[in-house]
Amino acid sequence: MKYYFVLGIAILTNAFANIVIKIGMNKVGGMDISSLSEVINKFLLNHLIWLGVALFGIALVSYSYVLSHIQLSIAYPIMTSLGFVVVILVSLLYLSEKLSLIQMAGIAFIVLGVWLVAK
Repeated sequence: MKYYFVLGIAILTNAFANIVIKIGMNKVGGMDISSLSEVINKFLLNHLIWLGVALFGIALVSYSYVLSHIQLSIAYPIMTSLGFVVVILVSLLYLSEKLSLIQMAGIAFIVLGVWLVAK
């Protein structure tokens, strides 16, 4: 059971790393990859990017621990699918993104699939 708690930490830190980086990039605007120095400056000077990187680091350590105790064929589907759900929910509630009916049905299938894989 403790391994699934750590898997939950990995899922949440990975999802929130993506969300925080998205918010950080929204604040600085788009990036033009033709100017490498601009890209580097936007990354180095953005505290939200650094927070996202730190969260990715915590997710990596947590997920590595989980993989040493749980089968990959179980951990990976749970990690990715529940991560999708967390990102989608936060995107809807905090980033004011919209979902279509088909996307909502897809989320329901993801949750059902995770439940079946975890059994």
